[in-house]
Amino acid sequence: MFRFILRRLAQTIPVLLVIYTLTFFMLRLAPGGPFSKERNVTPEVMRALNERYGLDKPLWQQYFIELGKACKGDLGTSFKIPGQTVNELIATGFPVSLELGAYALAIALTIGMIAGVIAALRRNTALDYVPMSLAMAGICLPTFVMGPLLVLAFALTLNWFDATGWDTPSNRVLPALTLGLYYSAYVARLTRGGLLEILNQDFIRTARAKGASEARILFKHSLKGGLLPVISFLGPAAAGLITGSFVVETIFAIPGLGQFFVKSALNRDYTLVLGTVVFYAVLIVSFNLLVDILQALLNPKVRLE
Repeated sequence: MFRFILRRLAQTIPVLLVIYTLTFFMLRLAPGGPFSKERNVTPEVMRALNERYGLDKPLWQQYFIELGKACKGDLGTSFKIPGQTVNELIATGFPVSLELGAYALAIALTIGMIAGVIAALRRNTALDYVPMSLAMAGICLPTFVMGPLLVLAFALTLNWFDATGWDTPSNRVLPALTLGLYYSAYVARLTRGGLLEILNQDFIRTARAKGASEARILFKHSLKGGLLPVISFLGPAAAGLITGSFVVETIFAIPGLGQFFVKSALNRDYTLVLGTVVFYAVLIVSFNLLVDILQALLNPKVRLE
């Protein structure tokens, strides 16, 4: 297991370096710059701004300077938010995005696993067709469509929840549902498929022949293997929940890291864009590593591979 973890960690270093390099050069080579929209700026002031933020240096030199700072954990100072470093902005916005992602993941796993288990146990019945049809509809509805529909139904029509903000528990319901319902559709289908594969195995038929109850068959013999596809999906799902909050935070005016990222991209805030991309890349790699470890603990074949 220790060698397994070391191999995974060794594989992440070149991945992060490639992500950092592509993001850096795509930002620098795109037309315009962080100060191109400034009005009534004299050439002297523009030169002073470029010198202040190191933009007057050759591109390769800027790359290695910024890369060296990033390796030390210093993501630089924001070009557009005076007096704020990228580290401080991430520390301010990420806890909100993480809380939203945690709520959404809990909703996705709860609804998706219950629906998938019921569909697998009642195969080819209404309890199978209805949840899976709703799951397919949920997959086809992206968050930027689901969010306004939930606002229209539960905030504007029924007036049950608030549509914007992040101050009260009522503010958290609709954003969490918008993210969670989308991923619950995937979890439901994966749970159903994984359980059906396990329930058709010979050892399940043997357990039934010995008189084991359906509850014992489900909880003791089936769930551990049947949920392996869901566990494999947790890495991409967790990453999608965190990065997918960009759209949801914009729809519901949530003060999370997603709003900083969207504004920094529009304002060509090089350091903030690069810092958030690197931060999310590290986060996604960490999620995938944790899922790999969990999957290896549940399935010894993964360790051998």
